[in-house]
Amino acid sequence: MGKMNRTKYKRGHIFTHAVLILAVLISVVPFIWMILTAFKNYEESIRIPMTIFPARWNFDNFQVILSKFPFGRFYINTFTVMIFVILGELLISSMAAYAFARLDFPLKNGIFIFCLSLMMVPSQIFIIPQYDLMVKLKLTNTLVALILPRLFSVFSTFLLRQFFLTLPRDLDDAAKIDGCGFFGIYFRILLPLIRPALISVAILSGLTIWKDLLWPLIVNSSMERYTLSAGLALLIGEHTTNFPQVMAGSLMAVTPMIVAFFFLQKQFVEGIANTGIKG
Repeated sequence: MGKMNRTKYKRGHIFTHAVLILAVLISVVPFIWMILTAFKNYEESIRIPMTIFPARWNFDNFQVILSKFPFGRFYINTFTVMIFVILGELLISSMAAYAFARLDFPLKNGIFIFCLSLMMVPSQIFIIPQYDLMVKLKLTNTLVALILPRLFSVFSTFLLRQFFLTLPRDLDDAAKIDGCGFFGIYFRILLPLIRPALISVAILSGLTIWKDLLWPLIVNSSMERYTLSAGLALLIGEHTTNFPQVMAGSLMAVTPMIVAFFFLQKQFVEGIANTGIKG
């Protein structure tokens, strides 16, 4: 009987690893193909049967797009928008999460449920009202228009609220005895304890801004105000597309996010894993 159980366990173990390996391949193969295509010429990228490796590794595609488009400006715009959005979202969403988790006020649960219901609404529905607001504020074709609508996130508020709920209430009581007010408890006591969750929110927010395409294309018309994702859209031709150049630009755009996640993956996984564990 024991031998049979061990056999079933081994089979289940092998099946689990097979599924995980398949999932990794599905995720990694497109990225590897992007890297290989970035070093091909146009003829190699459309050749049938297709070639996996380039005949000659060269950086011509990178040189071409750097000469044709202001990628330096795209990077600056993206980093500027991302930094301000992350800081604003961390501040506003964490304060809202603290209020929902630790304070008592009328209609608290109803307001929170209403905010959560907004997550079920497609974000595209808000584009027209947001654009109309930017026009009335005369903020179109500016970086401010890319920052303002992203300063609050319902998902980030929910994530941080769940993390605040894991902290014991005794911390609040002890801080009140020492003379701390609500803001002091939030800023000096509780906020440092949810550092992994804040890092998770920062990574998710930064990733969202980094890959945001539709809103920068709608609210801005000047190339000098484009972010990386909007700048990459310029590489798509009306009739033909030079795929190696698109892949080269995509590789340049995605590399900073991969490096950031590589250094912050531990905090990111810890923040997500601990969310919702109330003790």
